[in-house]
Amino acid sequence: MTFLSKISARTGLAAALLAGSVMSASAFSACQVTDTGGIDDAGFNQTAWKGVQDAIEMDGEVEGRFLESQAETDYEANLNSLIEGNCDIIITVGFLMGDATKAAAEANPEQQFSIVDFAYDPTIPNVLGQVYATDQGAFLAGYLAAGMSETGVVGTFGGINIPPVTAFMNGFVHGVNYYNSEKGTEVEVLGWNPDSQEGLFTGNFDSLDDGRAFAQNLYDEGADIVMPVAGPVGLGSATLASEIGTDELKIIGVDADQTQTDPENADVYLTSVLKRMDSTVTQVIEMSKGGTFEGGLIVGTLENEGVGLAPYGAFEDSVPEELKAEVEAVKAGIIDGSIEVGM
Repeated sequence: MTFLSKISARTGLAAALLAGSVMSASAFSACQVTDTGGIDDAGFNQTAWKGVQDAIEMDGEVEGRFLESQAETDYEANLNSLIEGNCDIIITVGFLMGDATKAAAEANPEQQFSIVDFAYDPTIPNVLGQVYATDQGAFLAGYLAAGMSETGVVGTFGGINIPPVTAFMNGFVHGVNYYNSEKGTEVEVLGWNPDSQEGLFTGNFDSLDDGRAFAQNLYDEGADIVMPVAGPVGLGSATLASEIGTDELKIIGVDADQTQTDPENADVYLTSVLKRMDSTVTQVIEMSKGGTFEGGLIVGTLENEGVGLAPYGAFEDSVPEELKAEVEAVKAGIIDGSIEVGM
């Protein structure tokens, strides 16, 4: 599909959804504003939209609409458009939408909002935040990566230096460190230092070329497993790994199971750190439609399955059974509190 046809398809889908809401005026309307990655970013926008789709499938009286933000300057206009469009709840996606969502919510106190990846302090009465303990899932990924690395060097990089990104990176490094402390090894992590909060960032969530270049640099420095935390940028890393070969470079995905959202490169993904935005979005829609919506916070954890690890995919037979068991034991330890993620 060409770029122009892709945009046309997106526009057509949005128009169809908007038209559908007019045809069924009695239906409950769940509306979403994406961040700049787009509705089909193979990451958090797409996963959040799946939550809306799941709600539609579960409840025949729910309809969904979305507007895509091509730039941060689109946030306010998109929000205003949906506020005027009779949405029962408006779901905004991404930390960068925090200020725009707050302004819209305070100006429209009767309108219900929910924002993915943002928590307000103090809370706003008509906004329900959805946040995720992604450091817990990434801790498991770090432990796994340390156990699977042949070079003793693994790497990570982010899109933009913001808390929802660095939470993954923190957990990954701490998971590697925990493996080292348990095994007496010295697996090194390139690309992020949780203590100094310094690391590698592309500065965007959409350049596949950057994803390729950053993964190449980490690979050149010895990393044989890389975890990009940058939305679609990571697709460029996966393409590189596919060309190099998984004996040399494996990728750990984030947000969604990348073997499903990036099937062309499915064989390069050792696993993915899941952020179950689909689950929490569906819950929020159910609350709003059911009359139990309140401003505040929903937190996805390993315990409530709001975060986790995807299956090992093509590496199911390559990951030693002992290592698989250790990852499950670490998961149990995080849930019962015997293992501290922020070690």
